[in-house]
Amino acid sequence: MDQHGTTFVNEIKKAITESAFVKLALGNYKGTEEGLKQLYVKPVLIKNKQLLAFNYRYKTRDIFKNFEIEEGLSLIEGYLAGDFNVATLFSTHKEMILERSAKGSFRLRTKQLEEKKEANFSHNKEKKRLILAKDNLYLHELGLTDEQGTVFKNAQDKYKQINKYIEILSSLIKELPQGTIKNVVDMGSGKGYLTFALYDYLLNHQQKANVVGVEFRKDLVDLCNEIAVNAKFEQLSFVEGTIESYDTEAIDLLIALHACDTATDDAIYKGIKANADLIVVAPCCHKQIRREIEKGKAQNELNFLTKHGIFLERQAEMVTDGLRALMLEYFGYKTKVFEFVSDVHTPKNVLVVGIKNKDKGTKSKDEILQRIKETKAYFGIGYHHLERLLEI
Repeated sequence: MDQHGTTFVNEIKKAITESAFVKLALGNYKGTEEGLKQLYVKPVLIKNKQLLAFNYRYKTRDIFKNFEIEEGLSLIEGYLAGDFNVATLFSTHKEMILERSAKGSFRLRTKQLEEKKEANFSHNKEKKRLILAKDNLYLHELGLTDEQGTVFKNAQDKYKQINKYIEILSSLIKELPQGTIKNVVDMGSGKGYLTFALYDYLLNHQQKANVVGVEFRKDLVDLCNEIAVNAKFEQLSFVEGTIESYDTEAIDLLIALHACDTATDDAIYKGIKANADLIVVAPCCHKQIRREIEKGKAQNELNFLTKHGIFLERQAEMVTDGLRALMLEYFGYKTKVFEFVSDVHTPKNVLVVGIKNKDKGTKSKDEILQRIKETKAYFGIGYHHLERLLEI
């Protein structure tokens, strides 16, 4: 590098030393790394140690890496010497732009800032949570926060999981006309974490609704009802019962998370029979269809996989949920099936979502029914529990 390049690097070092380094942006990439477009560098403080965070921007993805200061500066010098033709240093009091000409020489420009910026050493921006921990009585009484609203260390995963679920549910609810969700049932509500959070979200987003948690363990039902009263959640209640026994009358949104094996089918059946606008289930265990596949012993192109138990288990999961989605479509629902990561206790979940389709779909009921029959025959399945419940 020439004198301008050296001056630029020295300014970066000086800004870091004086805690005035805000960001470094490198662009106009001419190196050999395929797809790389820009590189952004910012200071971060991790475990009380200052590092340089590198964000490599590719055409279709971002890659993040953290480096020690000296190593990071060495990489920056290398990039400036040959790979990037434009670099901008943002410090608390000025901006410096280094540009390389076609002939290889550098030009340096400096702009003094009228208003001083602040250097940000946070590793991640504070994520906006739909469910806030501060001044939240039910989170405290459920054992997730202290009296000041600070989430306990051992409850961080559960708190993130709650917010992730609400984030997903809120996006699905927004697909429906405003005010659609008036009656909600959470089948198998357990200790009520999600049930409380969903009521809280609806209450604070102008969609006040009656929310019922259904749980067969009486001690949890009593606990949740007591907390609901203390939180003054007047339209939230919990009832003792099972998914199968719960009498469905008016349901706009039905939720069933981690209902084991055919209990998920019972929940979907209840939602369809109640003509719910939105059905959201996170299935758990898929034993019924696995037994059917093992019993049917169908011969097909997948035998080389399904002869192994672990692959058979995964195949049973996909077939079970795939047929559930088809049956929802048969009854006029637009379906979504997707996986998301929640927490260390349930690292991966598949959500099967049915949204009541007001318009007629492109597939006829006969076409969907034929696809169900073909799928069952291909895998040697005698019956699917949900199919029997729905009598199709």
